[in-house]
Amino acid sequence: MNAQTLGWITNFIWGIADDVLRDVYVRGKYRDTILPMVVIRRLDAVLEPTKVAVLAMKKNLDAAGVANQDAALRQSSGQAFYNASPFTLRDLKSRAKAQQLRADFEAYLDGFSPNVQEILDKFKFRNQIPTLEDADILGSLIEKFLDRSINLSPQPVMNTDGTERIPALDNHAMGTMFEELIRRFNEENNEEAGEHFTPRDVVKLMSELIFRPIADQIESGTYLVYDAACGTGGMLTVAEDRLRELGRGQGKDVSIHLYGQEVNPETYAITKADLLLKGEGEEAENFRLGSTLSQDGFPSREFDFMLSNPPYGKSWKTDLERMGGKGELSDPRFIIEHAGDPEFSLITRSSDGQLMFLVNKLAKMKHNSPMGSRIAEVHNGSSLFTGDAGQGESNIRRWILENDWLEAIIALPLNMFYNTGIATYIWVLTNRKPEHRRGKVQLVDATQWFKSLRKNLGKKNCELAPEDIQKVIDAFMTFEETEQSKLFPNSAFGYWKVVVERPLRIKGIDPTRAYSPREIKELKATNGVDETAPPVIKKFLKNATADPMHGLFDVVIGGKACVVEFEPDTDLRDTENVPLLEEGGIEAFINREVLPHVADAWVDDDKTQIGYEISFTRYFYKPKPMRTLEEIRLDIEALEQETEGLLDEVLVEVER
Repeated sequence: MNAQTLGWITNFIWGIADDVLRDVYVRGKYRDTILPMVVIRRLDAVLEPTKVAVLAMKKNLDAAGVANQDAALRQSSGQAFYNASPFTLRDLKSRAKAQQLRADFEAYLDGFSPNVQEILDKFKFRNQIPTLEDADILGSLIEKFLDRSINLSPQPVMNTDGTERIPALDNHAMGTMFEELIRRFNEENNEEAGEHFTPRDVVKLMSELIFRPIADQIESGTYLVYDAACGTGGMLTVAEDRLRELGRGQGKDVSIHLYGQEVNPETYAITKADLLLKGEGEEAENFRLGSTLSQDGFPSREFDFMLSNPPYGKSWKTDLERMGGKGELSDPRFIIEHAGDPEFSLITRSSDGQLMFLVNKLAKMKHNSPMGSRIAEVHNGSSLFTGDAGQGESNIRRWILENDWLEAIIALPLNMFYNTGIATYIWVLTNRKPEHRRGKVQLVDATQWFKSLRKNLGKKNCELAPEDIQKVIDAFMTFEETEQSKLFPNSAFGYWKVVVERPLRIKGIDPTRAYSPREIKELKATNGVDETAPPVIKKFLKNATADPMHGLFDVVIGGKACVVEFEPDTDLRDTENVPLLEEGGIEAFINREVLPHVADAWVDDDKTQIGYEISFTRYFYKPKPMRTLEEIRLDIEALEQETEGLLDEVLVEVER
């Protein structure tokens, strides 16, 4: 079917909403009826040729007292679904009385197989029937979908002379049309669209980033593609098409299985319906409803390719509570062994769980296949820098970078998404980096590569044109330093967070003895802190060597030299972030930046932690050139002339 005919069918169905549902539903609710009706009519048309066989099988099974009839009825229908009611939609069209029509229509819906029932339940489509009946438009709605000027069947409509009047609508075309309807409805409801819909241009870029670099490695075989926040499934279908296209380009026969999880029931229903409509009923069984974080639908699966646009800036507190709370959470995806720590925590703050979705994917990488796994995921800026050293977000970045999984981060133009205008980034990861990328991370500033839209779609006012996508891919594949592409060693983003202590000094202490915490508290309360007083000794150290850098000091007491550890003053405690690439390490940094100002300071090694953060702004910041003195002078003169004119006007008014 050509694009023009497909577009006409899409427009016809789009028009049904205005023709039938106007004044009954607000525009934002049209989709609640139209999308499930598209699914019902397509399935009805697909099942028409085998309807008699299904009814005969149903009769035999009932007579034999067979309870589990699903497999036999599927076999009779020749599809992954069936309808065992005595009706087709055309039978219902002739029902004159609204009450009888409703009863028969509900019986018709009840006849669908369990997988279709699940879709209808998640759509909450039965909830719409009373409204349709009360407005007396149920019959009109059915008639519109049976209009003989359109064909939603995989069989062509023929003329009486045997020629084709309307071409068949094959599974691919049906899926394309359904996805176009979803896109239109999402754009109509752009306030909420970003929650489950990623713009097609962004999805295309993500697909290119995970597939293009390994296109020449694709072999004939089976590949698993996964989206942990799959929404309406558009990201997976675009990825599927691109992978299959690249496989054909290499002369390979690839089999692709899609897997996804979605927490929103309606969008989950749309995903499963889309797969059924495209003839991929078996694939629909690979999708799960529920929260990926607390109800992992694929705990033992590993995937070749993974891509997602997870929710960001959204609380996952409910998930955290389901998992036992931060203290009790033991999910092996999020509590791992790393850097010698058997309980290294990848748990982020409960106010934003976006990086948890990335951890979930990394836990599902293939480690024993030649290509390993490739991942593309969209994040906002907070994933780059939120979280202090030792906290979940920083630990996640550390885990990723110390395993050398991060290939690149792409900064997208602003206002790319429907429900937010904030800065967004695509993270690209793999556990099979090519040799020239190992130990390095590429940052690409693609914020200026876009085409403006003629009309805003919610917050979205620009898009990635094909040439913009190609610019990003060229920069990524070339892997060279340019104005828009920067290369860094992994350790460039790491730092030591060190705790800098200074000795506690209290008036009236005995400098020759150590004090207990209780004594220190009493002395501090009674005498007060005084910088001129001698430092309080915490303990004497036998057989120790002085090391002022780490808090071990040589003192002379009663003419005898000894090494002591001073009690730190918590009010003077400070921290410093020392880059991992600091020449000479922590000691050189402290000697240069701290000791010249506070000579009695030392570092508490036990409190040192490693953190990682990525500052895009720092690496791509372009300061605006300062104005010249001549420009400033001209501005001042212009202001003087303007104010003199105002003063003259005021004086004239006063004289009047």
